[in-house]
Amino acid sequence: RIRAVILRDTGATISPFNAFILLQGLETLSLRVERHVANALKVVEYLSKHPKVTKVNHPALPDHPDHELYKKYFPKGAGSIFTFGGQEAAWKLIDSLEIFSLLANVADVKSLVIHPYTTTHSQMTPEELAGQHITPSTVRLSIGTEYIDDIIDDLDQALAKV
Repeated sequence: RIRAVILRDTGATISPFNAFILLQGLETLSLRVERHVANALKVVEYLSKHPKVTKVNHPALPDHPDHELYKKYFPKGAGSIFTFGGQEAAWKLIDSLEIFSLLANVADVKSLVIHPYTTTHSQMTPEELAGQHITPSTVRLSIGTEYIDDIIDDLDQALAKV
């Protein structure tokens, strides 16, 4: 199956160097995903208890509508990308982050942040935004593989500024 994806995405023949880089990435993928998931769960727990955060949207939380499916299909955890909200000063928070990069990418090795209301979902109607639970205070995080204490410290100092 991996060969089919490689052939579809890169062509029938890749250079030896590109093959080496691809294999290097595949060999460490499971370790990176474990770190993404573990870090994300700790960030979700931290944010869900923070007084300035009113909502964290991640299926690991018991109040999430898909929590039972999450427990059934992802017993070791899943998803390093999620949203949260509560602070009307979403851009102040985003601008105050030091480790997170402001990028629309997801699942990068480094932690990323974006403001969906004014970026990735800015062309949606107010009804579509409401249906996706995206408000001006929504912030999307993609949690990376950095040391978890650094990630949480960065969020903590940024939340203190809003």
